[in-house]
Amino acid sequence: MFVSDPIASEAIVDCIFCKIAAGSIPAKKVREDDAVLAFHDIDPKAPTHILVIPKKHIASLAEAKADDAALLGRLLLAVAEIAQEQGLGKGYRVVISTGAEGGQTVDHLHLHVLGGRQMHWPPG
Repeated sequence: MFVSDPIASEAIVDCIFCKIAAGSIPAKKVREDDAVLAFHDIDPKAPTHILVIPKKHIASLAEAKADDAALLGRLLLAVAEIAQEQGLGKGYRVVISTGAEGGQTVDHLHLHVLGGRQMHWPPG
C-alpha cells in the first residue's frame, strides 16, 4: 500500500487515516498530492479544523526517520499554504500530538490546523 515492509503493511490495515488516503473512507478533502492529504476533521475543535497527513504511514512524530525529513517539510509547507487558502491570516495553531500522553488518538502522524477563533495558552 504505502510502505514496502510487510510487518509495517500489516500495521496499517486498520489505520483509519491510511484508509482515507487510499480513498476507501470518504473525507472532505482540502488538498491532495502524491505525498500529502489534508481534510476537514469530523470533530472540529475550532471553526477551521483541518488534518494534514502524510500518505506514507508514519505512526507518530516519534517514529519519523531521517529519510522522512523532506516529507515532514512538505507537511509544514502544506499547512502554511492551507492556512492562507482558508483565510487564517490573523493566525492559527498547528498541533502534533505524539503518543498517548501527548493526546494522540490515531496512530498515524497528523497535524491539526486550528483557526477562526482566538487560541489560548496553555492549550491543555
